[in-house]
Amino acid sequence: MPIRAEIPYGAYWSTPFARWQGSFAHLHSIEFAAHVAKRELARRGIPPERIDGGVLGLSVPQKHAFYGLPWLAGMAGAATIAGPTIMQACATGVRVLLASALEVESGLAEVAIGVTCDRTSNGPHLYYPNPKGPGGTGAHEDWVLGNFDCDPLGPHAMVDTAENVARAHGLSTAEQHAVVLRREEQYRMALADDSAFLRRFMTLPFDVPASSFAKSQGTLAGDEGVGASTAEGLARLKPVRPGGTVTFGGQTHPADGNAAIVVATPERAAELSSQPAIAVRLLGFGQARAPLARMPEATVPAARQALERAGLAIGQIDAIKTHNPFALNDLVFARETGVDWESMNNYGSSLVWGHPQAPMGTRSVIELIEELALRGGGRGLFAGCAAGDSAMALAIEVGDRR
Repeated sequence: MPIRAEIPYGAYWSTPFARWQGSFAHLHSIEFAAHVAKRELARRGIPPERIDGGVLGLSVPQKHAFYGLPWLAGMAGAATIAGPTIMQACATGVRVLLASALEVESGLAEVAIGVTCDRTSNGPHLYYPNPKGPGGTGAHEDWVLGNFDCDPLGPHAMVDTAENVARAHGLSTAEQHAVVLRREEQYRMALADDSAFLRRFMTLPFDVPASSFAKSQGTLAGDEGVGASTAEGLARLKPVRPGGTVTFGGQTHPADGNAAIVVATPERAAELSSQPAIAVRLLGFGQARAPLARMPEATVPAARQALERAGLAIGQIDAIKTHNPFALNDLVFARETGVDWESMNNYGSSLVWGHPQAPMGTRSVIELIEELALRGGGRGLFAGCAAGDSAMALAIEVGDRR
């Protein structure tokens, strides 16, 4: 079924992503996202009262997160809207975009905002009471670190899913490191001309607020924590698992940040767009689940489903972005789809700029839109894996408004 909802060109943004325990580690992720949303809506001349629906996505709980989207919207100046809060690990960004589009498709809203935010730094330590436990003692977990290290269905760690796939596809450490070097080279494209590409959707320099949000306590010139690898340096790294192939250099790093995308009816999208002649259309969504402990493989069937629903073949796609928590994700995707892995992920990807989970996919889609706009239009595909051996994908088109 055709998707009527569109993304108004320019009606989206992302903060820089800041390294684990870095410049955003003191900020409540929902309050921070509301602070940024209020500011960025004003910069785009979009009155908050024009928004009549919304979705919040996050994967790391914060204090008062129970109040979710209505709380965030109220702080951002859109105090009359309600909506759900969604969590799907690294697939949260695409899931929130789908949910926002459905708000519009169903007639519940003409203009919906999808906000994604996470702070992996200082993740909560949770205690689960158990009156029947020994002495009434309950269970506990560190939300971030504990879940990185254990998929309870296995049980296994995230890195084990990568090693399982590397073994099944015969992927070497050297091949993975080649991807790292290429992705860092592509990210440097985004930094050219004083970060001209990033400035298309990111406010730079970025003011880092104090925890009270009453004043600034510093600035960021761009993403914080991005590495600068060399072939020699990567070659000296040992695999994380004895006998394995995945090194710390061949995977992403946890980060903090937020990002948002507005979705609207075609009529409202034209009104809210920074360039009304440009239309950003949602062509098709996909989701999939790989076999147990084979997470990096899930992007392939998800992408195929999104393309099928869009009525497209992979050869009709002009630009591809992926969530690549492990460099080998892109090697598997390329082998299974026949695309050139070196041409994917122009201007950056999560392998380089980090992994704050929920907003990761949102930023990837934003970058895909801008890459297509620079090309003069075209069709794009984003696919990303997530915890539970799952994945979501999205096909979009940037072109002239009909």
